[in-house]
Amino acid sequence: MDIKEIFDDYEKFLKKEITVEGWIRKHRKQKSMGFIDLSDGTCLERLSLTYSSDTKDFCEVQKLHIGSSVRVTGTIVATPDRTQKFELVCKEIILLGDCPEDYPLQPKAHSREFFRKEAYLRPRAELFQAVFRVRSVLSIAIHDYFQSHGFLYLHAPILTASDGEGAGEMFQVTTLDLDRIKESGEVNYEDDFFGKKVGLCVTAQLEGEAFAQAFKKIYTFGPTFRADKSHTPYHVAEFWHIEPEVAFCDLDGIMEIAEELVKYVIKYCLEHAKSEMKYLDKYVEPGLIEKLKKVSDCEFKRVTYKECIDILIKSKKKFEFTPKYGIDIAKEHEKYLCEYFDCPFFLTMWPKELKSFYMKQMDDGTVAGADLELPGIGEVFGMSEREVDYDKLVSRMKELDMKLEDYEWYIKLRKYGTCKRSGFGIGFERLLMYITGIDNIRDVCAFPRTHKSCEF
Repeated sequence: MDIKEIFDDYEKFLKKEITVEGWIRKHRKQKSMGFIDLSDGTCLERLSLTYSSDTKDFCEVQKLHIGSSVRVTGTIVATPDRTQKFELVCKEIILLGDCPEDYPLQPKAHSREFFRKEAYLRPRAELFQAVFRVRSVLSIAIHDYFQSHGFLYLHAPILTASDGEGAGEMFQVTTLDLDRIKESGEVNYEDDFFGKKVGLCVTAQLEGEAFAQAFKKIYTFGPTFRADKSHTPYHVAEFWHIEPEVAFCDLDGIMEIAEELVKYVIKYCLEHAKSEMKYLDKYVEPGLIEKLKKVSDCEFKRVTYKECIDILIKSKKKFEFTPKYGIDIAKEHEKYLCEYFDCPFFLTMWPKELKSFYMKQMDDGTVAGADLELPGIGEVFGMSEREVDYDKLVSRMKELDMKLEDYEWYIKLRKYGTCKRSGFGIGFERLLMYITGIDNIRDVCAFPRTHKSCEF
């Protein structure tokens, strides 16, 4: 039996004998009795076990170590005078897998940095049980939203010969003998598996646009890889990316979808991960639930890049990076603007020099793109109307010295029945950070891959 079944409706199990299996998280021993907190991973809550000298093999039970796996048979009894309304009075506890006394996860406080070094064990910690259960629930919420709104789920390729962001941050994939190349100094891609230079995808947007021109509404949700050497709390080399593409949709339309999606997934997590969200609200970010409810209930503002720069300059605040027209919006600027507006907002109409080649170019030198900024974290994801004018796209790519031959098929989409279309990309882990209150992306990835680190 799963422990979750008992917590869902303990009253139907009262005075009944049941058997559960799980791991010992705490063990408090007294002369003639003992208490064990048992977890089986099916819920955040731990089942309270009570055993006494009447329990079979009492002396052996008292020797059980924290971390050991056990099978327990006993009777559920009510305990209305205690924090947990019931407990399991044990008839028999059978050791399944012992755990030595040098087990790293003893019942004391451990730092998140400690858990990063012992990442194979952190799923057993209460904090990470909450985080990764919310991660699972959030994944379902993403799919549920798109599926209920008629989107096709596209499994885009992970191997690609084109850099969809044009930023040159791709991991290269090869079957060539690198040691031999190091000795000879010569690389012949004709001998490689694909006969050309290939890397891991940095985005599925390009393939998404192709499918959107056939299915109208599509989304991808899968792993993405960027060889970014940044060591900030917001960057990892491998992350999950959510990328919808919608045909016959302009920038205003895609912003509406983005706002609706964010509100939907927040409400879904609050409803389907109640215990975990309460835990995170109490131990990670006090006021987290209130913050999320405020976001899900308010109307997102839409503010242009020029308006934002004006606000920053007029604030006369001393920023580390002086705000001015033509430069990017720094994290400190995002934080100030989020506090200024006191609600989520779309930062729109950026100078084209600051944005990607595929965004629709406007006559005033801006692009029809936007970043969604959320209070407490800043930018969560970006979006744009795509450039559908063949000549404008080619011209912009030449400005950026991009190899047109690598994007030939993508450019041709503008020749064969093109239409207005828009999309966005969400870094799933960044969204998860916002919903859980966790401030380091490494703590919402099961086994994070970062610059100079690929452990476990």
